[in-house]
Amino acid sequence: MARVLLAGESWSTTTIHVKGFDTFTTSSYGEGAADFIRALEGSGHTVTFQPNHVAAEQFPSTREELDAYDVVVLSDIGANTLLLPDRVFSHGKTMPNRLDVLADWVRDGGALLMVGGYLSFQGIEAKANYRNTALADVLPVIMEIGDDREETPQGARPRRTHVHEVTANLPEEWPAILGYHRVTAHETATTVAEVGDHPLIVIDTAGKGKAAAFMTDMGPHWLPHEFLEWEGFAPMWHNLVSWLATETA
Repeated sequence: MARVLLAGESWSTTTIHVKGFDTFTTSSYGEGAADFIRALEGSGHTVTFQPNHVAAEQFPSTREELDAYDVVVLSDIGANTLLLPDRVFSHGKTMPNRLDVLADWVRDGGALLMVGGYLSFQGIEAKANYRNTALADVLPVIMEIGDDREETPQGARPRRTHVHEVTANLPEEWPAILGYHRVTAHETATTVAEVGDHPLIVIDTAGKGKAAAFMTDMGPHWLPHEFLEWEGFAPMWHNLVSWLATETA
């Protein structure tokens, strides 16, 4: 089974409460990876989870560190978090460009999965900004220039469009989702699922390695409870991670 590194899927919220003349502030912390981790670990994979604030400082910066994993998953973590750790942004010190290192590792036989979210692909107000990084050359999709979110509060039903090991034993119609990223699949890539007129799951090789793009979230809000409770949820992630972790011929 695969050794998976998941980076992202956390947030802090600060709220200012105004009650007439007086105000006070509260803060909270949240994570959105529990269902994804449970699905993979239930299928026998191992997952190392680095929330955003941990990944900022501890995400691998060398090939040797990446070699501890079979698949790297980036989910709702903007490029700046990996490009500007404290040693660079606050202390003005140099270090390897971790997105360059990751892209080279994939081309040399590693595997990368990007999962959607407000800070994935281009993201809200294009602040994720992966289009302008080395990962754009290994991901199987072409990203838009600006904000690439497609919000579907009415629900949009994904569908399997290609019979492949990634979609093995999954039905043609899937539960509705509440949003996704608009992208174009590369000419060499295979789109195994779509939503509306857009790709949902796209896979491809990248040099000696593999890459996949999952254009919606791994949890709320874009995945409603009906999708998280769908009997195909865990098999879908198991299939995708297993395909990524298998060496190319």
